Amino acid sequence: MTDPYQQSQQSPEHQQYSEREQPPGQPPEHLRAIATAIERTNDLLTRVLAEVATTPSTHAIFVDAGYVYAAAGRLVAGTEDRRSFDLDAEGLIEAFIDKARTIFPDSRLLRVYWYDGARRRIHTTEQQRIAELPDVKVRLGNLNANNQQKGVDSLIRTDLESLARHRAISDAALIGGDEDLVSAVEAAQGYGARVHLWGIEAAGGRNQAEPLLWEVDSQRTFDLDFCKPYVTRRTVHEAHADGALAGRPAPGRDDVRFVGAQVAAQWLASRGRDTVAELLPGHPILPGAVDQELLVEAEALLGLSLRGHADLRRALRDGFWDHLHTQL
Repeated sequence: MTDPYQQSQQSPEHQQYSEREQPPGQPPEHLRAIATAIERTNDLLTRVLAEVATTPSTHAIFVDAGYVYAAAGRLVAGTEDRRSFDLDAEGLIEAFIDKARTIFPDSRLLRVYWYDGARRRIHTTEQQRIAELPDVKVRLGNLNANNQQKGVDSLIRTDLESLARHRAISDAALIGGDEDLVSAVEAAQGYGARVHLWGIEAAGGRNQAEPLLWEVDSQRTFDLDFCKPYVTRRTVHEAHADGALAGRPAPGRDDVRFVGAQVAAQWLASRGRDTVAELLPGHPILPGAVDQELLVEAEALLGLSLRGHADLRRALRDGFWDHLHTQL
């Protein structure tokens, strides 16, 4: 049996109708519509590519200040103790910016991020001066009782990942060496940014973690000649001008421990037993503000500074706690 639908498709009347709708030599109407849509899409892509080609790429510089101080101080001054040398942070930042201009000639600088530690995240005078520099953003982590930075790596990761995710940067120059920065590099690369690790020459061995070196897109090391103009070793008098040891021998642990007990006795007399007893549940950790007050009062009694002497500061706290436990 013949399908009526097929008959209608093959009927002369239908062929005449189709021929009237479609002039000879012309493609079907639906093909013309597709061709028009493709042409519009190509035109749009051409304009987008032209705009991208004329838009400069953007880079940012991420500086772990703790790494820079330690590495540059060790290389130039032979010490990592910040009190023993001066670092021209403004000059060094400008040198980093100039180096980036040569490495990324067709890119514009977004800004320099300067990551450092500070007690209770309160800017020091030096950090305030750095924060006032143009195109520089100071980001602070905490500084613990042993003068160790805490939270800096997470700040770097947050900034790197956020800027890469929003396509604010195409390249990141990272100056640091901690293995904890690997996750920051991976996060930025996941959004298409290229991460370039910059380091400072190590006096011996390496001062950057191997997993970090493996993860980045490129590496660059600044040598002694590059760093030397920005690091100046202090004289003994300058290094201790803030009331440090000033050439005097450091006190023994027992002496400092005794001073800690003296401060605790003064606190008990002036602040009351109930107020001081509130510290006991936190043993052996003192609140940051209390720890700072203990240090200041002990230095006044000793007539010298304990900054940079982590072992003596531990002895100070031990003496403080010992007296509290015997009296409360």
